[in-house]
Amino acid sequence: MNNPTTDYRTEQEAFWAGEFGRQYIQRNQGDALLASNLDFFGKALRMARGLGSCIEFGANIGMNLRALKLLHPGQEQYGIEINAEAACELATVIPAANVTHGSLLDFAPGRTWDLVLIKGVLIHLDPSVLPEVYDKLFAATGGYLLVAEYYNPAPVTITYRGHSDRLFKRDFAGEILQRHPQLELVDYGFCYHGDVNFPQDDITWFLMRRRA
Repeated sequence: MNNPTTDYRTEQEAFWAGEFGRQYIQRNQGDALLASNLDFFGKALRMARGLGSCIEFGANIGMNLRALKLLHPGQEQYGIEINAEAACELATVIPAANVTHGSLLDFAPGRTWDLVLIKGVLIHLDPSVLPEVYDKLFAATGGYLLVAEYYNPAPVTITYRGHSDRLFKRDFAGEILQRHPQLELVDYGFCYHGDVNFPQDDITWFLMRRRA
């Protein structure tokens, strides 16, 4: 497992690397979440082909990667995670050598993957760093990019569990597509928190493909 610097550039990075990030682990695990993730990826990736490798930006303890592995058993998986405790648990889900413990802002893709995933992470980043993160996502994308976040047509800031400047909604995928026209939109959809079978957290997902 690759270890990070702790000299963070933004307040949001330190927030998720610390106690709040550890508390998040306890709220986001279990068989029910795994089942919902299986349903989610089955729908979101129905138009995708050839997903032999995947990297998740902000992988936490690997709940998304576990679901993807059940759908694509031979998939080579990598993850980036800022919280030390989560990164340690992630290293029990995917090979430890494939875990990068650190900030997305410090990650420099050295290769491309068939699938790049970011789910519920862009909403928690300082908006000033988004263009930089968009570029990293694009640089890592060899085939498909799946973005699943809270959507809003214009940027807004929402109080998150009593904390200000920790949750931001906007048209992330639209901004990525505008910044990187080599990507094309393949599919999109919405997941409702009130779904009686497989709830997700009111996220809107966008599947993009890198043009050859």
